[in-house]
Amino acid sequence: MSEPTAMSGAMPAPAPAPGTGPSVRLALFQGRAEPLDLPANLAMLDQAAGEARAAGADLLLTPELFATGYAPELIRDSVTAAAAADLDRDLAGIAARHDIALVYSAPGQGPAEARGITSALVDRTGRVLARYVKSHLFGPEERASFRPGTAPPPVVDFLGLKIALLICYDVEFPEVVRDAALHGATLVLVPTALTRGYENVARVLVPARALENAVTVAYANHVGVEAGLDLAGASVIVGPDGNIVADAGRATGLSYATVTAAGPDVDYLADRRPELYRSWTDAEHDRGGNSA
Repeated sequence: MSEPTAMSGAMPAPAPAPGTGPSVRLALFQGRAEPLDLPANLAMLDQAAGEARAAGADLLLTPELFATGYAPELIRDSVTAAAAADLDRDLAGIAARHDIALVYSAPGQGPAEARGITSALVDRTGRVLARYVKSHLFGPEERASFRPGTAPPPVVDFLGLKIALLICYDVEFPEVVRDAALHGATLVLVPTALTRGYENVARVLVPARALENAVTVAYANHVGVEAGLDLAGASVIVGPDGNIVADAGRATGLSYATVTAAGPDVDYLADRRPELYRSWTDAEHDRGGNSA
């Protein structure tokens, strides 16, 4: 499904020989943003997009709220609705300028008191293919600064694969990835802002989500200190067998993988028994272990 990681400054890993099915050459960016320095952050994303395209990538995944820096309260108090709209335009322009599809995360549209944390997939012309609002906000600072989304993860066609969008904490809930998989997703893209001390999310939970749903999950994080938070790095790309095929560690730069729609070894989706699970919830059952 993938080849080894190649970080910025190293030769990019070569793409494998063409297979029999559709594939997407994925680049994942990990870096440290400067809170509220939008021009500097956009310049980093612009450089990453150019490098990824030169390495043959079709699609670049970037971290949660990278263009603003991960600083929820500062964003709420300082990033206007007009500035947020400009970010969408500028990020779409990066995709079009470098002829590469892009997944980015930014504050949503509208007044600060009503907006969520969003992610968007734009194609190589800058056209929006999908947009998603984070449904599970993490911690008091996010909950005081943004509104949670209620729509399910979008699942859209891209170069023959089905791509779903989530954001950060969403991936820690098995129901969210399972919903995307049940609606056909084969590649789940997750911008994130994971702090030090929680690396097991990337190393344990994300592989579990991939394996139990037979999907590839790419999880793109910041690295370093932003607005007083020490962000963990540990960005990963995990194959549908649950194996981590690219791990950025604490480095800054790009990782690569070639993603295909490989069939599952164990088809958990086909073997589910949803009617049984509903009966457990909808009726009284003996939970003491005495039922036959």
